[in-house]
Order: sequence, then C-alpha cells, then structure tokens
Amino acid sequence: MSRVAKNPVVLPAGVEANVGQGEITIKGPLGSLKLNLHPSIAIEREGNVVKVVAVAGSVNGNAMSGTTRALLANMVNGVAKGFERKLNLVGVGYRAQAQGDKLNLTLGFSHPVVHQMPAGVKVETPTQTEIVIKGVDKQQVGQVAAEVRAYRAPEPYKGKGVRYADEVVSLKETKKK
Repeated sequence: MSRVAKNPVVLPAGVEANVGQGEITIKGPLGSLKLNLHPSIAIEREGNVVKVVAVAGSVNGNAMSGTTRALLANMVNGVAKGFERKLNLVGVGYRAQAQGDKLNLTLGFSHPVVHQMPAGVKVETPTQTEIVIKGVDKQQVGQVAAEVRAYRAPEPYKGKGVRYADEVVSLKETKKK
C-alpha cells in the first residue's frame, strides 16, 4: 500500500462526503467538488474518516491509491478553507484591475489584456500591482494563476513581468564590453 494512502482523510465539521458508484462528492461551506474514482481503488468511510485502499490484484492500485488520497485531501481542504494564489506585477505601468469575473491587465502591450475567470474562481486586486486568485479547486486556481502569469512571465534581466508572490527571480548580469 502507498505510504500516502495509509493516512486517512479526516473530514472537519461542516464537510460531508458521499460515495457513489465510481465517484465521490465532497460538500462543504464553500461549495462541492466531485472526483471520478479509478476502478483499481476503493473508498472506505467510517464516521468522519475516509480511507483509500487499493483493490487486491490490481496492477496500479498502489499508485492510484496515493494519488486519490492526495486529491481527496485537497478537495476537503478546498471546500472547508479554500485555496488562493497571489501574483505581483513588477514593472513601470503594469496594472491589474478586477471587474466582476474578468481581470483587466495593462502589461506594456499596445492593447489591454482581459482574462475571463472560469466558474468557481474569483479574483481580487487589493492594489494595482497585486492579484489574488481564490477558489475551492486547487488545480483550477493554480491553472488560472499560471495562465495569468504566462501573459508576461518575468524576464531575466530586469525582472519585469507577472510573478508569483513567493517566486524568486534570479537576474542575469548584462553583457560587458
């Protein structure tokens, strides 16, 4: 059995799990998430504890049990607390503004960049150079943050661009004559 799958997922107060035929649904105060289960694993539920076990005789049940346990833990954390990713804009004239479910970016192009947020993801701009992306699905929040960063990734000489709040950009030295 996978080392990760040995640890059970504990459901906090206000979070409930429903195991159906080939899927599990996690509902909490911030929303609900659904996960399709691989046929080589099984879910055991005892009170507020959910365990993931590999089906005997399955070829890749060991690997899938650890993966599914990690996904379940992220789903429980997401519907209970939520996930957020912070981005910073570095550069003269670089600005961001949230308008409903759209993010307007001024990144030095000849045109403004408008990024449409998918369902379940919210965006906030506390200042003009800070972006906070929030949601219940960890993968979706990370994907949206990566898409916003991809509009103008930090360049290696001056460090200008969109970067994660905890990202360290190592700057190159310019060429000398």
